[in-house]
Amino acid sequence: MSAKPRVVAVIPARWASTRFPGKPLAPLSGRPMIQWVVERARLAPSINDVIVATDDERIVKAVEEFGGNAVMTSVDHPSGSDRIAEVVSKRSCDVVVNVQGDEPLIPPEDIEQVVQILIQDKQAAVATLMSAIDNYEDVFDPNVVKVVTGGDGRALYFSRSPVPYLRDSWQNPSPDRVKDQPVPERTWFRHIGLYAYRRDFLLQYTRMAPTPLEQREKLEQLRILENGYCIKVGETDRVSMGVDCEEDLVKVENWIKVQEQEGLEPQQGRRS
Repeated sequence: MSAKPRVVAVIPARWASTRFPGKPLAPLSGRPMIQWVVERARLAPSINDVIVATDDERIVKAVEEFGGNAVMTSVDHPSGSDRIAEVVSKRSCDVVVNVQGDEPLIPPEDIEQVVQILIQDKQAAVATLMSAIDNYEDVFDPNVVKVVTGGDGRALYFSRSPVPYLRDSWQNPSPDRVKDQPVPERTWFRHIGLYAYRRDFLLQYTRMAPTPLEQREKLEQLRILENGYCIKVGETDRVSMGVDCEEDLVKVENWIKVQEQEGLEPQQGRRS
């Protein structure tokens, strides 16, 4: 990696979605949602370029209309990582940041943090983030991915299960059984799906075959660990409001209105 690495943020944006077709272009306070994500990514100091990777001409047109950079990719990619790899395979850069296209209020500080983590840890192939979980509902929710790290901040495992398991205090645990107990501080951490990759590793990773743990948990990042590569994990208490369905979009819209009424720039809410 060069002394001053070139960093590209790529935002995968598909039109098709079972729960919310056309989500990237959903209007949010007068702008398409994808524009919010692009503008947030541009605020991260280390980012040299922001590219929207899509499979639909309507998204390309919308991005170009607000002065963004969009690239058409294959419709056959099984994941956002594969879509991003197609884009950067034709570009010269050192670090690639995978920015989720459904987090219109993503903190630019988070994007900058994953970039700096990767630059500073020469042994890491990937950098990502986590935040402490403070409620049992999220601990037991399989849609909230948990991450366990070592003392050096490197990921040991990702799981949909409540890891670590509290053997001495739990017997047949469930949210109802433990809801009246205090949540032990800094015991569980939510994985935040923001990644910075070394470009060459990303291209290699997308050619790797799916691995057993990845297939069981349905978590692609396990493929990286199962192949012996290092994922460095940073911690953040900044949060963002993700948009999975139209109801989530209404929540984000309301949050923005409250911020504007208070004379504040929309910053951050809660990760969902």
